[in-house]
Amino acid sequence: MLDNPPLLKIHRGHRRPDPALLERFRGAQTSHLADAMDGRGAMDWQIKPLDANCASFVGPALTAFAYPADVVAVMGALGEAQAGDVIVVANDGYRTTAVIGDLVIGMMRNKGVAGFVTDGLARDRAGIVATGLPSFAAGIVPASPAANGPGVVGAPIVCGGVPVRSGDIVVGDADGVVVVPIEQAEAVLRALDAVRAAEAKAVAAVEAGATESEKVRKLLAAATILEG
Repeated sequence: MLDNPPLLKIHRGHRRPDPALLERFRGAQTSHLADAMDGRGAMDWQIKPLDANCASFVGPALTAFAYPADVVAVMGALGEAQAGDVIVVANDGYRTTAVIGDLVIGMMRNKGVAGFVTDGLARDRAGIVATGLPSFAAGIVPASPAANGPGVVGAPIVCGGVPVRSGDIVVGDADGVVVVPIEQAEAVLRALDAVRAAEAKAVAAVEAGATESEKVRKLLAAATILEG
């Protein structure tokens, strides 16, 4: 028989990315970042901004695991957060009660948090949008959670199918959220430069009237043709 876990457990001492490194990710499209990571790093498609016009952010993750129908971990993350952090809350994808509402999002904004992401649900969409804090969730529900615990802050989690550790670089935009492991940041930035260059070339070709790419031409040329 297991003993009940502590109401709140907090892990500290994680590595934080240099501010200059974070700035190099600012403005990066999540789709380009996913390409630069060989198609990896993007959270589940259901995790979307509550306001597509207020969706862009970059910052180091501060992780939390909130047990289903509970927000103790969210409160712990709010207390631990530093200005510029992105609070990332795994909720086991729970779909009955919200894990966040407008009042707590407002307090996060007041503390200087850069963004909020959860694989759970949110409530009070209008109030959250009014705060101006980029906030991502898997959906909206009116039902509120409890605050009985347990909860964990700062430990590795999986959110939207992606492993996240405190200190990893999190980037969001209207398309979704991508997580860049901190130790891979420089390599991803190098790959991102190549992705952007290829994208610019492709866009220029389309704007010049292209109807197919070189890759499509080669594919069609090698196709097996069946008549009748």
